[in-house]
Amino acid sequence: MVRDSNGNIGRSKDMESKRFAVPRAEDMRALGAVVARRMRGGEVILLSGPLGAGKTTFAQGFGAGLGIDELIVSPTFTIARELTGTFADGRPARLIHVDAYRLGGVDYAPGQDSVDRLLDELESLGLDEELEDVDERVVVLMEWGEQMAAALADERLDVVLERPAERHGTADGAALTSDGVRYATLTGVGARWDGFLDDFDFDPRR
Repeated sequence: MVRDSNGNIGRSKDMESKRFAVPRAEDMRALGAVVARRMRGGEVILLSGPLGAGKTTFAQGFGAGLGIDELIVSPTFTIARELTGTFADGRPARLIHVDAYRLGGVDYAPGQDSVDRLLDELESLGLDEELEDVDERVVVLMEWGEQMAAALADERLDVVLERPAERHGTADGAALTSDGVRYATLTGVGARWDGFLDDFDFDPRR
């Protein structure tokens, strides 16, 4: 884990990232499936982005890529759901899908106090152990959990989704639009992800 001089969690400057344009919902599902088919077990995926950026759509494709028959929906009212499928090599797989939006309240702000408060709630749910020592048959996919995953999972794949913005004539007046190309940035954090992006490619036109 990387912290600045104030103890705040951050990212190493030498982490490798790749950014992809994702024009349509079916492309976002396809990207999720491509990532999932490269899972071997023991991975933590952190999925973040504004409302409407495509997190649930990515998660649906991710589930399909793990051979999960059930359609993945946002687990907002259950916080975490466990689903079963298969890895690309045929081994049984468990997917733990976590929606951290409501943990500690929807108004939490960055900062160590907030992180500590949220980690306490994760511990009460037993999710802290799932993230600290992920079973090799398990993949954890966490939405809205940047503060917590950064504190719990030293090794993870960050997937950041962006929505297009529409300008309103002021220097900072912009609203997210409901359509248009999304962008997905993948960043491997920790030794587990060394080389993961070296041969990773995604082209929605193919």
